[in-house]
Amino acid sequence: MPDFQDIRYDIEGPVGVITLNRPAYRNAQSYRMLDEIDQAFRLARVDDAVRVVVVRGAGGVFSTGHDLGTPEAIEYRRALGAKPGIATYDQFKRYNLDLLVEWRNFPKPTVAMVEGYCIYAGWMLAAAMDVVFAADNAEFLAGFVEYMSIPWDIGIRRAKELCFESRFISADEAQAYGLVNRVLAPADLERETYAWARRVAENSPDALRFAKIQMNKAQDAQGFTQALEDSLGDYQAMMHLPGLDMRVEGERRLATVDLAVRGKRGDRFGLNP
Repeated sequence: MPDFQDIRYDIEGPVGVITLNRPAYRNAQSYRMLDEIDQAFRLARVDDAVRVVVVRGAGGVFSTGHDLGTPEAIEYRRALGAKPGIATYDQFKRYNLDLLVEWRNFPKPTVAMVEGYCIYAGWMLAAAMDVVFAADNAEFLAGFVEYMSIPWDIGIRRAKELCFESRFISADEAQAYGLVNRVLAPADLERETYAWARRVAENSPDALRFAKIQMNKAQDAQGFTQALEDSLGDYQAMMHLPGLDMRVEGERRLATVDLAVRGKRGDRFGLNP
């Protein structure tokens, strides 16, 4: 088992459990965390005893999104050594699109177990899973993000409404819009999520695999994966617009989050060490 630093990986019978484990930063997603999530998925893939994978967050929070600048995240990214130019683009694409598409196509059923905040990259990760179970205290924030699944998650007009306004939605709203499958009391979330995963695990792995392939093919027939690729290009173009300071944009987004969570400090979201 790898020596994970930013996640935990546990096996509960037929269920593999990936836990985002940076509670001091509300599980903000660093490149190291994303690499570790991918390692855990690879372990689950080759383990025939693991039939279903659950992804959750430690500390009562799923994820508050991208790590926007903690010292350890900066150092890890620097150590990757991507040179300016196409190598930097490839690195950005890997961590903000390719891994998510890979997890979306993971050959076993996956469940996002969401409690607390699910913001930007948190939404991306949850949406890449097959099923989303949420505590009734969960709050979701959509935005113009790299893995732009939001029009498929909640419908185009709703996606426009929420991304234009930049407001949180409750778990009940997320269920009504189609992002969330089930809303549960926090005390019941883990028990009911794991129980569902174990029931699914009793089915034929081959039948589950082919069912998932067909569902994803139906989405891809609508242009899903191609649209994700196109959207990443638009996101990169936005990032490099003359006069657009992405650090300022990051501060603006954080201010939106801070206001919504009643003045929580930026360091809780991986911005200020």
